[in-house]
Amino acid sequence: MRLLRSSALQRQTGCHALRGPASLHACCRTAFPTPHTFQQESLTSYLGMALRWLYTLSVALVWGCVVSSSSSHTTVAPPEDLQITDPGLLGSLDIEWKPPPNVQTFSECTVKYRFEYRNAGDRDWKVIFTRKLKFRVGFDLSRTAEVKVQTLLEGRCTDDVEVQSDWIYATFQVPLQGKLESEVQNFHCVYHDWEYLKCTWQPGLLAPRGVHYGLYYWYEGLGHAVQCDDYIQDHDINIGCILQNLSQAEYKDLSICVNGSAAATLLQPLYVTLRLHNLAKPSPPKQLVVSMSASEELHVAWGPPGGETPPQCLEYEVQLAEDLEEAKAAWASVSTQMETALTISRANQSRISCVRVRGRTNIFCADQGFWSEWTQECFSVPRKEDKQLFILIPVILSLSSSLIIFMLIGQCKKRSPAGKPLHASVGC
Repeated sequence: MRLLRSSALQRQTGCHALRGPASLHACCRTAFPTPHTFQQESLTSYLGMALRWLYTLSVALVWGCVVSSSSSHTTVAPPEDLQITDPGLLGSLDIEWKPPPNVQTFSECTVKYRFEYRNAGDRDWKVIFTRKLKFRVGFDLSRTAEVKVQTLLEGRCTDDVEVQSDWIYATFQVPLQGKLESEVQNFHCVYHDWEYLKCTWQPGLLAPRGVHYGLYYWYEGLGHAVQCDDYIQDHDINIGCILQNLSQAEYKDLSICVNGSAAATLLQPLYVTLRLHNLAKPSPPKQLVVSMSASEELHVAWGPPGGETPPQCLEYEVQLAEDLEEAKAAWASVSTQMETALTISRANQSRISCVRVRGRTNIFCADQGFWSEWTQECFSVPRKEDKQLFILIPVILSLSSSLIIFMLIGQCKKRSPAGKPLHASVGC
């Protein structure tokens, strides 16, 4: 029976040539995997997966490099023949260029241009993105005009990656006459109520006596530069100008030149480029009304100023003052808003005494602007003591009047003869 079981076991394990317990133990070690064998197989599996992952990543990287290298090899030339010309419009110069020579080969891409310009000495460039090949922009001709342009290419031909060309540059300088000190000084302009522009200046330091100044202006829509016809004078010298009917120049470059002439003396002209909406100054708000509610909240309301100032382009500042009679009284800003009404909770009921409002162009219509003057009147808020005084004054006046009347009647009785009726003493 032992021999039969041993033979069966040998057949099951495949150990036909081995005999005895030691042989059976060696056969079992060979037939069944050990923990060490499992670890080797797992490590081999993980290494295979890692190798497959590294292979996939390598293929992706190679493909990306191929794509990027193909797009990076797409180049575009800069524009050609950049020119600046002066049409005689007081600082508005024409800048023109031609497209790059190979632009026709990029039918599947969009070709644009980045155009930048500034005056020499300015820190920042003004930037315009365009498909046009010509622009007219304003410069201060007393300084060198600087421009630069580059080509921008983007689309299927560049795999939607923007490709930029090199820059091309150009400059322009007007031959100036006279010394810098002969130029007018303290030039200042204000666009009042969006109705008229008032510009003032002072003669240059080297300007001789009897100098004659003239102001010329131009904006897009005028065929040529126009001279001012309404000068402000001081001792027969033009020191300012008022320009009317400029609504067509709003939100455009307004080019201005102030030049001077004198016998045997060259004077340097002044060139400036203005934007009217950034120079606007409205009139003070109208119809300021201050009232007190039953809960002693302060209600302030006003109307927009007159003139042509767009109501939607205004913002207002409201200020309150405390005890104007005190030496340390000061105005404190309460609100800056676009609405024309305000309700204020009176935290310090005995100290609020006055309200004032002013307006200017808001950030939705201009980059900057001038505040209007404050409303002309200051509205006092009644105090509790004042209310009590207002009630006592009529009572005191009534009592005083009655006392005076009784005193007069008493005096008349003393002076009237005995026996005469009292009504006969009327008019004494």
